[in-house]
Order: sequence, then structure tokens, then C-alpha cells
Amino acid sequence: MASQDNLRFAATHEWVRVREDGLLDVGISNFAQESLGDLVYVELPQKGRRCAAGEPCTVVESVKTASDVHCPVAGVIVAVNAELLRHPEYVNDDPWQHYLFTVQADDPAELENLMSEAEYHQGIKEN
Repeated sequence: MASQDNLRFAATHEWVRVREDGLLDVGISNFAQESLGDLVYVELPQKGRRCAAGEPCTVVESVKTASDVHCPVAGVIVAVNAELLRHPEYVNDDPWQHYLFTVQADDPAELENLMSEAEYHQGIKEN
């Protein structure tokens, strides 16, 4: 799989991509989607919802289990990927392109609390 150097990662397996407009797209990592198996349902957070960093804000369900998805930084949900309501399997097909929601961060410096790709993969190996 291609390098995701432009992403930051949370220990709870979410990735964050900073968009040109400064907003943050959030998805789940390849490790997370592989661990979950085939996704059958994605619940998306409500636009306008304020979330704390690390707060569970939505759920993904697979044939095996349901899993919380956490907001990696404090902020407001400004958009969701409604396409996933009809096609949750897109996350399995390409987790790096199919974000779940977009956050306007209260403090963009919070991104420094997240891991690089190398740090994230090291953490997976240690667990």
C-alpha cells in the first residue's frame, strides 16, 4: 500500500488529512478496516456537532462487530461523506480516499499530538 506521509494518525486508528482550506478529513486506517472486516453500515456524525479530542463521535459496523470512531482533535463537524451511507464497503476498498467526516479544528496545533505514519505503524507492531 502506498505511503500516507501526508496523514496524521490517532492511537484509536483514525487518520487525519489536512485539506488546502485548513479543514480536516477524518477516516479509519487500513489496519482498522482490515481488523473490522467487511463494513455493512456507517453511522455519520451530525453536522454542527462539537466534539472533544478523542471523543467517540460515530460508529462503523462490520459483519463481525461495531466500533466507535473518535474525533482526533477538538472541533466542529462541518461535513460528512454521505456516499458511505449507501456504500460503506468503499472504506474497505480504499480507506485512504473515503473519509467519514470533516472537522474544523478549534486549534490546528492539536495535530502535533497525533502520530506520523511511521509512529502509528510502530505502535501497531508493539500491540
